Amino acid sequence: MLNRFTYWLKDNLKGDPFIWTIIIVLSLISVAVVYSASSALAFQKKGGDTVYYLIKHGGLIIGSLVLVWLAHKVDYKYYSRLSRFALIISVPILVFTFLMGGELNGASRWLVIPIINQSFQPSDLAKLALIANLASMLAKRQANIEDFKESFIPIVLWCGLICGLIALSNLSTALILFSTCLLLMFIGRVPIKYLFMLVLVGAIFGTIALKIGQRLETAINRIKDFFNDSGELPDQAEQAFIAIWNGGFFGKGPGNSDLKYFLPQSSSDFIYAIIIEEYGFIGGVFVLFLYLALLYRGMKTVVNSERAYGGLLSAGLAFSLVGQAMINMGVAVGLGPITGQPLPLVSMGGTSLLFTGLSLGIILSVSRGDISESNSSEPKYATA
Repeated sequence: MLNRFTYWLKDNLKGDPFIWTIIIVLSLISVAVVYSASSALAFQKKGGDTVYYLIKHGGLIIGSLVLVWLAHKVDYKYYSRLSRFALIISVPILVFTFLMGGELNGASRWLVIPIINQSFQPSDLAKLALIANLASMLAKRQANIEDFKESFIPIVLWCGLICGLIALSNLSTALILFSTCLLLMFIGRVPIKYLFMLVLVGAIFGTIALKIGQRLETAINRIKDFFNDSGELPDQAEQAFIAIWNGGFFGKGPGNSDLKYFLPQSSSDFIYAIIIEEYGFIGGVFVLFLYLALLYRGMKTVVNSERAYGGLLSAGLAFSLVGQAMINMGVAVGLGPITGQPLPLVSMGGTSLLFTGLSLGIILSVSRGDISESNSSEPKYATA
């Protein structure tokens, strides 16, 4: 029986086994912690029915794992073809969301999908599309990467446009995506002088987005709160610090968090504080290690991939996911201003979990190593 299961795993779970292990472990942690942290929400909105959020979140975790499996079965080169279409449709969707989308905390970030009545953030689609398309553009231009007009201009326009549109309602996501674009361009051998120009373009687009968008006042207030010398903390940060202090070294045990009843967004934005409260410093370090290991395995493909596109695609998606995780954990422990970024594959969410699963599946597709590239005309990858 055990041998059959082992053979099944080898036949059906291709790619980097370390990444598969990280995905499964984070998924299990997510179900356990969200079940505990969402109990306060259950009493507020569902009459104490804690099973409701367990079933809902568990279903989304299963859905994300299914997407991981489906995406990793696809030859990653197909994502290059799909990314341009996804990028083009992202532009009107982002504009429509900004003008008519559902509001959350004073920002229009959501669209509701008809029939199934499920909300999603178009920025998740745009982020994935831009990373995949940027990797494709860089890979195809390796032979003339220093050509300003043919190589740099199309890249910088897409990066500035998408990041600027996202910044209208979600500044932190736009900054993470912009940083990912800079990293990809550096790995893709774009000249340093062009990268400085991209930073300038990003600053211009970002300033315009803040001026006409919805996040300028919020961004200023959060930065002021973070650098406030009076000793007063925002309620969320204060409750998160108490939760972390209560956790100590070994934690209070699964389900025994007290601050989940007082900490806003305890099952999403501040779930890392609940992890430390229940599982202690050891649990917090273990989760941090999992994300760093994911970054290492994702970036390792830059060296191992025989083609430019595969290495750039995997590196970009890994950096984006882990960068978001670092910001979420940093906010919880007081290393940065509050951003509202969830912890990828752990925080309770909706379609964001599905897009995370899709991103992880694409990384695994690159890592499979059994996809034939003999007919590809893409140039070999060269490091900076």
